[in-house]
Formats: sequence, C-alpha cells, structure tokens
Amino acid sequence: MIFRYLLIIIILFPIKAFALIEVDITRGNLSPLPIAVSPLSIDEKSKESFKNILKKKNIGAEISKVVENNLKQSGLFNPLNKDAFLQKPDIAHLKPRFEDWALIKAQALITGKVTNVDGKLRVEFRLWDVLAAKEMIAIAFTTVPDNWRRVGHIITDKVYERLTGEKGYFDTRIIYVAEEGPKVQRVKKLAIMDQDGFNTKYLTLGNELVLTPRFNPTNQMVTYLSYFRNLPRVYLLDIETGKQEVVGDFPGMTFAPRFSPDGKKIIMSFAKDGNSDIYTMDLESRIVQRITNHPSIDTSPSYSPDGKYIAFNSDRSRYQQIYVMKSNGSNVKRISFGKGLYGTPVWSPRGDLIAFTKLHKGKFYIGVMRTDGSGERLLTENFYQEAPSWSPNGRVLIFYRETKTDSKGEGFSAKLWSIDLTGYNERQVTTETDASDPSWSSLLSN
Repeated sequence: MIFRYLLIIIILFPIKAFALIEVDITRGNLSPLPIAVSPLSIDEKSKESFKNILKKKNIGAEISKVVENNLKQSGLFNPLNKDAFLQKPDIAHLKPRFEDWALIKAQALITGKVTNVDGKLRVEFRLWDVLAAKEMIAIAFTTVPDNWRRVGHIITDKVYERLTGEKGYFDTRIIYVAEEGPKVQRVKKLAIMDQDGFNTKYLTLGNELVLTPRFNPTNQMVTYLSYFRNLPRVYLLDIETGKQEVVGDFPGMTFAPRFSPDGKKIIMSFAKDGNSDIYTMDLESRIVQRITNHPSIDTSPSYSPDGKYIAFNSDRSRYQQIYVMKSNGSNVKRISFGKGLYGTPVWSPRGDLIAFTKLHKGKFYIGVMRTDGSGERLLTENFYQEAPSWSPNGRVLIFYRETKTDSKGEGFSAKLWSIDLTGYNERQVTTETDASDPSWSSLLSN
C-alpha cells in the first residue's frame, strides 16, 4: 500500500513554544476556534507536473480542503471563508501580515507550499498564532504524489495536536461491513476507507456473510468473523499485503474476536458444552485458554489498553450488565448498575473510560462510564444503534445506527455515525453503501 512510502521531514524553521491561543477540548463545539486555512501555493511547473493526479485540479488547493474539512468536522475549529482572505497564499507562507488575518477574526493561520522534487510531492506547511504574531509549527513532507490526501490528514493531526495538546485522529482508517440489498437478504462485504469517507476499498466479494471486523492496535492487521458453510470462522487479514488466513472454526461463536493491546492474542466468546464463556487464543502458538467459567452467558470482551483487565458483559446478575476482571479471569466485579441492559463494552485507548451500548425502555443509547462504573453519561439515543469504537486518541466514538422499516417492510438503512466524547458534534459518516460494525485504526503515521 502506498502509505508505506510517506516520508516526514521536520525542516529547520524555528518552532515557537509559546502562544496565546488554545482550544478548549472539554466543551465540544460550543466555541470553535476561528482558523484560516490558506490554499497551499504551487508554482506553474509543479502544477503542470501534478495535473493528472487530480484531473487538472490544483493539488495545493485540494490538500488545503482536506485540512479544512477535517478541522471543521472535529467541531473544535471554525475554518473561515477564503473569500475574505486579503493576502495571497505564496506571500502569506513567507511572511503573513498578521493585521490582515486578525481583521477577519482569525486566531490561527495555516499556510503551505507544494513543489515537485524529482517526481515526488514535497509539501511545506506552517501554523501561525495570529494573536501573538508568531510561528508555531513548520514541517515538510515528501511522498509519492498519490499520497496527497494523507498529507492533508497528517497536517491536520499536527495542527490539532499543537492547538489542543492531544494527539489527532485524522491520519487513520475505518474498517466496516458494507451492506446492500433488502433487510432479509443483505449482501455484506468488508470495506475500508479513510476516516473522512474517501478512498473506499472492498476487501471481500460478498459471497459469505462477514461480521464485526476489528483492527489490531499495533498494525494494519484485521480480525473478523465470517460464515463458511454456515459455520462461524475467524480470519486474520493483512491489509498491507492482502494475505488472509483462517485462525480457526468456532461452531459456538457468540461474539466476534478482538485483539489484545500488543496484538499477539485475540479474545472472543463462544459456547462450549452449552455454556458461553470468554477465551483467548495466542496467535503464534494457536493455544486457546479459557478465561471465564460460569453458568451465565459471558460475552463481548474488550481489553484495557495496558492489557491487565478485561471488560465484558454477562447476565450473571439475571440481566445483562458490564463486568470488569483481571486478564487471567480473577477478581470479577460488576460495574454497571443503571436501569436497562448494557452491552458491547469497549475500553478507551486512554484507559480512563469504557464505552457501551444500553437498551432502556425500547431505546438504544451509546454512553461512557469510568472503569469503576461511576460517572455514567449517555451521549446519544435512537431507535437502534450499537457497536461503539474509539478514535485512537480517545476523543471520538464511531458507531452504527439502523432505521425502522415501514408497514411494507421498506425504509431500512444502516449508517455510520460519530459523536464527540462531550456528547456534541454528532454527525453521519459518509459511506458509499449502508454500513455497520465500524472499527477505527491506530494512527498510520505512528
């Protein structure tokens, strides 16, 4: 895959450590930061050499659009209208007239330059603090021209991190189940796309039912569940090479596998001898180890980011609730005590929260709670929604939502949605088809 060939070069422009602006990341989109994203300038010779990449569009302007859209969709930034810009992009990149940018209420400014260097795409960008009239970041990237969208995502990550103090999540991908056809005859394929919905690729043909793909936290490996001759089978898929292998057949599979934080194990639940328990499998030795042994139904396990604990749901208290235990199965504790049924617990990459699905009075909720069960917050409710997955910085959740069918059995759809941890900035994530079971990758540029 082409993203292997991205080179990141920090160029020797001075980077200022102090600035007057900051972004409040605790309040969602209540007061987004006004930011000007100037189109990246490009000389005529470089523009001509790259014209076939984007069907004669200006590659510098297109990269800046990626940055602008990412920032806007985060809910934390308000990109300003380019019609109001008073300074030309090439001049602004060399030395901004800060009074011109302050006049249009910009607090931060992004400038850049695109050139062709021996057939490679070289992109410089700078982040400026308009209020302090200082440069904050200066970085350059050299890569193959087809990687231009990734450059936009990486620029966004650098800007986001510098202004918020936490890692970004834009240079990432989402794998999901693409769905088409009537509700009772859905064709389901594995699909992958950039986090903003572009560069969609289909990884399976739809001949077999596929469910619940999950990314390895350490690389671009995916595990998923597929039905082969009506029997559940667990697969590993290397997205880089396209190589696929069968981990094993699990006739009693009750919930799809997830990776351990180090990527060396998968954890799953399946029924054996009439009882559903949680098991792990070492991917190198293929040794299966039983973690729980209880007459109730234990399912949907998820590791904590340090690998020391496992969250899962169980009906051992008569109703489906969330429990936490040590990774060896000891010290089991129930942590959910609210009204309703709880499921699909997923540990935040930060380690401080667990996301979940909740069913109460006929409505489905996506929520979060602390790892001891305190501080439960319901972020969104709907007719049917589930399967939350965290962005790699623990800031955003993606999930899927289904609609009701009408009296004729029509009108059904399944779509991906995302919501900020604060409960703000809920939005639909664009996909080419209906979509379910999303899983967010780690940062590609790590």
